[in-house]
Amino acid sequence: MAPANEFAPMISVIGCDGSGKSTVCEELLTWMNGYGPTDLVHLGKQSGNVGRAIAQWPLVGRSMDRVIVKKGATHRASRDKKTPGLLTALVIVAFLFRRLHRFRRMLSLRREGRIIITDRFPQLEVSGACDGLGLSVSAPGSVIVRWLARRERAAYDWMTDYPPDLVLRLNVDLETAYARKPDHSRESLARKVAATPLLKFKGAPIADIDATAPLDHVVAAAKEAVSRTMAARGFTRLAS
Repeated sequence: MAPANEFAPMISVIGCDGSGKSTVCEELLTWMNGYGPTDLVHLGKQSGNVGRAIAQWPLVGRSMDRVIVKKGATHRASRDKKTPGLLTALVIVAFLFRRLHRFRRMLSLRREGRIIITDRFPQLEVSGACDGLGLSVSAPGSVIVRWLARRERAAYDWMTDYPPDLVLRLNVDLETAYARKPDHSRESLARKVAATPLLKFKGAPIADIDATAPLDHVVAAAKEAVSRTMAARGFTRLAS
């Protein structure tokens, strides 16, 4: 049961691909409805999901998917050396607009008193990985792209000004991540594994969880951390 007149809590689940974010989120969603109406919101870039969807388009799908993948790889390799081309920057900003739409919807739900679980959360500590900035405001290059980079930075500043009540950080090593996600680039996974411990989310409380443990242990640790946060916010879980 929720206390009156408060912005509803938000729990964010973060970690490298292969750490079990989606599974943990789904487990928490059912369980947290015992505290009150709860919604699950994906706050990542979702470029991979979009690329896979585009790949299913007739005739042009596979070509467009390859363009997105190639642009992303080229951009990651040269992000801090110079600004990317305009097309790459526009793709990044297009994904940002989709993300902002989901973020605003999430805030509306919280204002209505609905508890939120987020799969991923934007962060400013590490650029180019783990849902961080895609463009650099300081790299030399196109004036237009640097202007887009400033708009992206402003959007991230705004989103990260709403930090989670609790971040569940699922920690996993590279070998485990790659074993679970063999279709992913090993280099990309290594970058995310290294970046995950660096994320601070503007001082939000963080519970570190060993995601290499059996799933039931991971879920139990997540529930225990969430229980403490919800109790501190004055929420009582009604369901058994």
